[in-house]
Amino acid sequence: MGDDLQARKRLLDYLERGNYLRTAGVRTAMEEVDRRNFVKTSDKYLAYDDTPLTIGQGQTISAPHMVAMMLEELKPRKTDNLLEIGSGCGYHAAVASRMVSRVTTIERVTYLYELACENLEDFDNVQVVNGDGSRGFVENSPYQKIMVTCGAPRVPPPLIDQLEVGGLMVIPVGGRVAQELLTVERTADGISISRRPGVAFVPMIGINAFED
Repeated sequence: MGDDLQARKRLLDYLERGNYLRTAGVRTAMEEVDRRNFVKTSDKYLAYDDTPLTIGQGQTISAPHMVAMMLEELKPRKTDNLLEIGSGCGYHAAVASRMVSRVTTIERVTYLYELACENLEDFDNVQVVNGDGSRGFVENSPYQKIMVTCGAPRVPPPLIDQLEVGGLMVIPVGGRVAQELLTVERTADGISISRRPGVAFVPMIGINAFED
């Protein structure tokens, strides 16, 4: 256990030096959630490496630097209601849950939905939904924050509709392989967007995204 804690500390120190991890709140959340609990048994020795890992069904758990980057862009607050698109193994949602009031996370793939439910069983403020993430989840809206962990061809309109005015969304937008990471703020007049190039996420599949 001591070795795990030291390895986790080395990873977070590395992310700070790279300026991916910038605030104490995100660091604390990543300290509290052990990535080893979310990866395959055969990959546990890689849990504290800054690399994506496969989790089954052609999907991956994001590299830690990407988790940190997305949360720093979102600026989570304890009062926030957060929507995640693409539960995967549940790691993103678990870390986010330490920083906000409520997390709703949507997963299309049944195997991954069941995996996320199992991994997030002890996270009382997280609800896992099996469905088309490109539709959002209007039942729990509006959201102050939306975190999308799969690449979309465009920002799905339902996600903008479900984002509160003043709210922030982080979403990869582009092709099936490579995208830009967009930070979208909903304003009284529409939306404003900032862009960070050079990210690679698995594609979002859905009625408002790529076809299967």
